[in-house]
Amino acid sequence: MAEEKKSTKVEKLVEEIAGLSVLELSELTKSLQDKLGVTPMSMAAPAATPAGDAAAPAAAGGVQTVVMTAAGANKIAVIKALREINPQLGLKEAKDMTEKMPAEVAKDVKADEAKTFADKLKAAGATVELK
Repeated sequence: MAEEKKSTKVEKLVEEIAGLSVLELSELTKSLQDKLGVTPMSMAAPAATPAGDAAAPAAAGGVQTVVMTAAGANKIAVIKALREINPQLGLKEAKDMTEKMPAEVAKDVKADEAKTFADKLKAAGATVELK
């Protein structure tokens, strides 16, 4: 696939933006949202399994729900783990999950995937149940 030729104005902007710190990028994002009158949309989490494949996980070891019963002392690590498990989860939503127990982290996921999620949360210091 051929690379598109960018205007020099766009190239300069890309170079300047690439040199910004994370804090400056956050400020830039907020300023652009205000200026353009847009708000970030939260995307729905993708389904754990495709609709036509619903019977496959049950046959391949069942499905489980991952429930966090306690966040533990290191909530920041748990928040990071929650956002790794579900990248669509915002910082505020992940923080809220650590404060309201029990919190359903993942529903109807394959058993091996549920175990992986539980291991990540346990490593971060959370108490987790698989149902």
